Amino acid sequence: MRAVSANRRRILSLWLPRLPIERIKRSRAADPLEQGKPQVVVIKDANALLIHSLDEAAARHGVSLGQPLANARAVCPDLVVHEADLAADAQMLEDIADWCDRFTPLVALDPPHGLSLDISGCVHLFGGEARLMQSVCDALTAHGLTVSAAIASNAVCARTLNRQVHGRIVPDGEEATAVALLPVAALGGSEAITLGLRRAGLKTIGDVASRGRNEITARFGAAFTRVLAQALGEADAPISPRKVPPDYIVDKRFAEPVATDTVIAASLSSLATMLVAAMAQQGKGARRLEACFFRTDGLVRVIAVDTGQPVTEAAVIDRLFRDRLESLNDPLDPGFGFDMIRLAAGRSEIVVQQQRDLDAHVHDNDELSALIDRIAARIGGKRVVVHLPVDTHIPERAALPLPAQHHLATTSTADWPERHDGEPPLRPLRLFARPEAIQVIAGVPDGPPARFVWRRAAHAVVRAEGPERIAMEWWRPDGQGLTRDYFRVEDEHGLRFWLYRDGLYDREFEQPENALPVQPAWYMHGLFA
Repeated sequence: MRAVSANRRRILSLWLPRLPIERIKRSRAADPLEQGKPQVVVIKDANALLIHSLDEAAARHGVSLGQPLANARAVCPDLVVHEADLAADAQMLEDIADWCDRFTPLVALDPPHGLSLDISGCVHLFGGEARLMQSVCDALTAHGLTVSAAIASNAVCARTLNRQVHGRIVPDGEEATAVALLPVAALGGSEAITLGLRRAGLKTIGDVASRGRNEITARFGAAFTRVLAQALGEADAPISPRKVPPDYIVDKRFAEPVATDTVIAASLSSLATMLVAAMAQQGKGARRLEACFFRTDGLVRVIAVDTGQPVTEAAVIDRLFRDRLESLNDPLDPGFGFDMIRLAAGRSEIVVQQQRDLDAHVHDNDELSALIDRIAARIGGKRVVVHLPVDTHIPERAALPLPAQHHLATTSTADWPERHDGEPPLRPLRLFARPEAIQVIAGVPDGPPARFVWRRAAHAVVRAEGPERIAMEWWRPDGQGLTRDYFRVEDEHGLRFWLYRDGLYDREFEQPENALPVQPAWYMHGLFA
């Protein structure tokens, strides 16, 4: 299990300057007509096509970012042009961030083409900061990506460095010296701010740092002054991780990729044992478990299971994941193999000890909770629900379906309306999610139906009970509906129905002059048998 160091934060900043064009080239690697030719990605801006990204070959021909496409074609007639897809670029950055989870769970996006990794306390697992940075860059380069990296005590300083130099590691406290000679454009300010600084004779970050902060703030704003202070190491710049860090993490790395189900299952079992041992030291159990499978080609597959009670046994974790993997519609494809498997407790709780020898109810609850967990692992937690009563007289709102894994204990104290012995049920066994319209013939306007047609079948009513009048809840935004009169009716075949008239005669309808009166509508809401 990884522990967080008490030392100051260390941030590894990654920049992928050619991400859009390299994403396209990876997806079109088999196209022989584009091999060896300079390629660019264009984006439309103010009715003009501008260079959004370019490869090394296009850069050697003199093409530059932001250049109009017409000018680029004049410089390089053989240019291969692709349209920008910002959504696909963002998704690829997300995929790379998933891959970076193997180094640290604290990974933040730095759009459009950057990432920030909080590597505090975990660099010793990879042989130090230099070897960690080299491992990350080598792996990304092997997948055809251009990358620049830097490490500093905060994200802004590291980001400022890696836009200008690659592989720089700044010791704590030396941030101002490291960025002093960089151009002011490296701070990422707007073109107006960069131009204003240059006109004032401030060409490097060191030149700007030599001026008074009040002077810089008055001329260029407090936001720019804050970024400057962060780049100089005078202020912290915390990152916002894209995922909440799990409570406990254990992982296993393989010298050679594994692809067989037997080895994967054995690895998960050993990780479950390690995870349970780590949680037991603090008296906790897992409520949410995540297994991450890192493929050698960079893809990451995450399998998650939830539990109704804190899990403290490795065998239970092993069985839950076995059930989950067996039920996947998309099987766990190892490709060329997994080089790392991680098991994490995304959410844990303190285990409350209960006397289990004499209380049979405790054993029953444990068995029921375990059964619910196994079913939820196979079909999904949202499909296993319990119903809890709601204090309302509207039939469709009287019961609230909630995930059984999280609300099983509440069902034992739920206060449902009591049913009187010998009395027929007031509500049907089956209640439709949406009432279905029916055609009704009633003996008197406010009376029960004598005949009705539902789903193209006619029914003659031989017995009827009601009405049970229910008004809508006027205090709700959607509570201005019509009053309902419910009837329990039985047809000639002994089938019992629960239907209602939506609206009251001569009260809730505006009757038009010199026209037929408006009739209330009838609906079928449920079946008793």
